Amino acid sequence: MIRRIVISGILFSMLSLQSLFAQRPIPQGQTTGGFGQTARPGRELVEQQEEEETDGRRPLLDDSTRQVYGPKTSLFYFEKDLKRNRLKLFEQDTLLQNFHNYDPVAKQNWKYQDLANIGSAAKPVFYEVPELIGLSSGFHVYDLYFRDPAERRYFDTKSPFTEMAAFFGGGNRNMLDISFARNVTPKWNIGLDFHTMRVRKTLNPVERDDNMVEQNAYSLHTNYRSENGKYWLLGSFSRMNHEVFEIGGIIPPEVDSTSLYFTYEDAKVWLQNARARDLRQDYHLYHEYKLGNGLQVYHTFDRKNQNIVFEADLSPPDSLFYNNQRLNNQQDTTENRSDFAEWRNEFGVKGSFKGFYYNALTRIRNGRMESPFFPDKREAFNEVYIGGELIGQLSEKWSISADGEYLIPGAFRIHGLFQSPWLELEYTKALYKPTSMQQIYYGNHYRWTNEFDNIGVDQIKGRVILDFDKISLRPNLTLNRINNYVFFNEEKEATQATGEAFMLMPGLIANIQIGKKFRIDAEMIFTEITGEGSDNFRIPQFFANTRIYFDSPLFDDNVYVQLGLDIRYKSSYFAEAYNPTFQQFYLQNSFDVYAYPVADLFLDFRINRTRVLFKYNHLNSGFMKQDGYFVTPDYTGYRSFLDLGISWYLFD
Repeated sequence: MIRRIVISGILFSMLSLQSLFAQRPIPQGQTTGGFGQTARPGRELVEQQEEEETDGRRPLLDDSTRQVYGPKTSLFYFEKDLKRNRLKLFEQDTLLQNFHNYDPVAKQNWKYQDLANIGSAAKPVFYEVPELIGLSSGFHVYDLYFRDPAERRYFDTKSPFTEMAAFFGGGNRNMLDISFARNVTPKWNIGLDFHTMRVRKTLNPVERDDNMVEQNAYSLHTNYRSENGKYWLLGSFSRMNHEVFEIGGIIPPEVDSTSLYFTYEDAKVWLQNARARDLRQDYHLYHEYKLGNGLQVYHTFDRKNQNIVFEADLSPPDSLFYNNQRLNNQQDTTENRSDFAEWRNEFGVKGSFKGFYYNALTRIRNGRMESPFFPDKREAFNEVYIGGELIGQLSEKWSISADGEYLIPGAFRIHGLFQSPWLELEYTKALYKPTSMQQIYYGNHYRWTNEFDNIGVDQIKGRVILDFDKISLRPNLTLNRINNYVFFNEEKEATQATGEAFMLMPGLIANIQIGKKFRIDAEMIFTEITGEGSDNFRIPQFFANTRIYFDSPLFDDNVYVQLGLDIRYKSSYFAEAYNPTFQQFYLQNSFDVYAYPVADLFLDFRINRTRVLFKYNHLNSGFMKQDGYFVTPDYTGYRSFLDLGISWYLFD
């Protein structure tokens, strides 16, 4: 009854707002970066001859001769733009769009399948061509929670800058993010980031602080450019310790007649004494030097390490979850350990000629996978790549690019992209290696040694851009052909497909203005998989996200508000199940993750530079035929609860 009263009151408020507040039109001249998100235009880097102060600073005085610091004096840029000689400076993001989807899976527009809790194991819903064609560890279920150094923000700030964000999720699911940067000199900036998660179990917690996920992560970064602008240096160190106290899912009622699926905190789960840990460290350095006439040389260095541990007590009742094999330890404990390390050096030349950017490179990767249970303790690898990139900016809105790399011998990646005001086309062809974990694994319950062939993929993507007065449409189509795909079968073993799979994936992204103050953002994807290897991919045939919301400034434009509903939907399918012992998703054919629309009510508002979110999860709980929904076999989705969060900036 209380929830119905709250819902009715909020819906009444939404209708009342229509007649009270001013119009807020769709922003013109901005490109849609995805469902419900708008790409923020960047500012071109100020060249040294344009700077107005001898120390490289711009005047920061207003009409009252008072210093003014803010988003325009604490800018940032990305390494990929510097490397491609098209550096842009971006202001701090104060947009409300999608702000209420703060946790990582929601921030990715629910295109990940997780275990229905923040920080749990997650995999993409749709097939993705890997960026790395060489050997990787294969332990990727926590990639989503590691801040990739390639996406790091490097600051050009004229004053100390601090960004703080706190998320307080219902059920004691909490996150805290802090970023700090400052300039040591006008050409030298330093900074640090800190991220932490403390996420309580949503299923069968035994006490208030019985957490499922605990993460502590931090990074240090710096950037420097010489006085004459010829030399640039970017560097960072990142560390993440991500611990998950696994539950193994809910015990199915057919196994235990006293177990029920939608009892949440009272659910019966398989595991009480199992822990997975993913510890990552990354040293990264990029520097370049301009020789003259548009010619530059650069060097990139990476030192990465990933340490994977799974520990479990095999005494009853936890022992019922595992198979009977004890391959490494005959006692009542399991300790699986894997350690993957790599050293990467890339040397290249780049420059610009008649409007074209070019790059030629050589990359050397050396690394090893270690386990105390391997026959030789370690498996080493050495990889040598050659490659290059060519980008032509034909005009402000027309561009064409091509890049490729060849791993000597036998693996390669070719990629091309065409962009125009009304059409985008993208093609990728790759032959990439299976992961190290798929090739060799010696755990306490599973063991294999394989010599798989490389995996092949052809991918074509197209998108039509249609912008009208109050409607923006992005019809799109993705075609995939995949052969020799490596996956984990119903017996939870790594295996290679013998046939090809073909994917036809038409989709639509739409942004619609309704009246003066209401908007609809929607994304829909239809997937049809055929071919001999089609059953090796588990993707819902229909996937949709829809957001219906009020969007308008209030109180003489001093408060910006978005209030509405997020609705997500996936058609029924046999989603992959999860095995925590070796941290992989695997095929299953008995558990139908049935279709179920999930509606979330949200309120986002911004006052000055402070953003606040309120989100009521699973608004439609109790109004559906089913008692709830699943995201992964034996893992029920969120029950109804309230999240809140806040983000703010300090500029001095």
